[in-house]
Amino acid sequence: MPEGPELHLASLYVNKMCEGLVFSGAVEKSEVNKNPEVPFCCDAYCIKAHSRGKEVRLSLTPIKNDDDGKRKVTKHQSQQPMDVVFRFGMSGFFRFTSVDDLPKHAHLRFYTNENPRRVLSFEDTRRFGSWHPNGTWQKDRGPCVMFEYESFRENVLSNLSDKTFDKPICEALLNQKYFNGIGNYLRAEILFRLQIPPFVKARTVLEGLVLKDEDKNKVKKEITVVESTDKTGKKVVKAETPDLLSLCHTVPLEVVQLGENGYAPAKGKYSVLQAWMRCYSVDGMNSLGDHNGRTIWFKGDTGPLVPKGAKSRKIMWKRQKDDHDYTDSKKAKKTRTDSIAKAKPAKKKENIKVKKENATSKTQNASKRPKKNTEKINAAPADENKPKTRGKRSSKVPPKTGKNTIKSQRVEEEIKTKRNSVACRKSATKAKPQRKISGTRGGRSK
Repeated sequence: MPEGPELHLASLYVNKMCEGLVFSGAVEKSEVNKNPEVPFCCDAYCIKAHSRGKEVRLSLTPIKNDDDGKRKVTKHQSQQPMDVVFRFGMSGFFRFTSVDDLPKHAHLRFYTNENPRRVLSFEDTRRFGSWHPNGTWQKDRGPCVMFEYESFRENVLSNLSDKTFDKPICEALLNQKYFNGIGNYLRAEILFRLQIPPFVKARTVLEGLVLKDEDKNKVKKEITVVESTDKTGKKVVKAETPDLLSLCHTVPLEVVQLGENGYAPAKGKYSVLQAWMRCYSVDGMNSLGDHNGRTIWFKGDTGPLVPKGAKSRKIMWKRQKDDHDYTDSKKAKKTRTDSIAKAKPAKKKENIKVKKENATSKTQNASKRPKKNTEKINAAPADENKPKTRGKRSSKVPPKTGKNTIKSQRVEEEIKTKRNSVACRKSATKAKPQRKISGTRGGRSK
């Protein structure tokens, strides 16, 4: 995530690219982004950038000529300057390209008045960044740790009773109300240099610092030189170690001094910043998740305010020797995967052969087994008086098949008896003579 130094470098980049250029037309916003439209349109205007902590402000100022008073100005033309305040989120930055090379994720665009036209765009891949037309610095953010050091130091030391300082020092450093510009990698580097455990109460770390009158007038240097006399009478130079607040000022300025070769997401070069880091995502360092889920890198003791169930996170930043260069470990991994990929097909073939052999053996065993006789056999019931004989049955005698055959025999016997009874009734009705009815209605013959 871009922090105070990166946003300041972004403002320097915009001022360098836009110096002496004239922009014209309307400010365009991508259809995908949900941030508001920038209602600014002018035939000629210039752009200047300024940073404060984790915010960047672009000032759009119309350029007035002598002919402007004579010609009529349309309603859509902006005559007053406008400030647009940006917050970069996780992946925001500015890029200056030609119109043909417009980035895919350019969500806000400012076009130059030239041929061929060029464009200054705010690029944000993850779309967590935001901009605010006619915006001002956010009120909840404190003074900038880099360029408002005196007021920053005073703001922290005069508000130590705030609940924020009951939290661990690693979490308090991310509170932009007091540490505007400090982010995840900066807090790790600052605490590492002072060997402060990350999960110590912030108030206990800052209570020993006193707001001196000298700090209000002069920015405290990282190392102050003090002369003292030794027993032998010789002058000895002692170096005072800086405190936490002074490192919050000097460490971000070290990143700014790295210049464009530091954190430059547009170019993808991180090797210079990685070489500068001593703790953040460095081999041999410990890592834990704080109460907010952010990973803190440190060395040594954790402190008493460690979250319950916190586990180490081995998320390492990929180290790059050069652009598009792979380390030896990565090459070794490639050869391993290649060898495994070659060996896997052989194993599959062996498995296929074994499966085929098993299938053939099953079919052979199945052929040896006697087939079940599925034909329907209507046979008469065997005589019960005949003695039961053991041995092989003849082909004429049907095999015993259990209860089903007995039931079928009973059914057949019942059907035969019914048929016989029906036949007997028919024969009886044929043999009976018909009665002759005579006499009056309802009477009998005498």
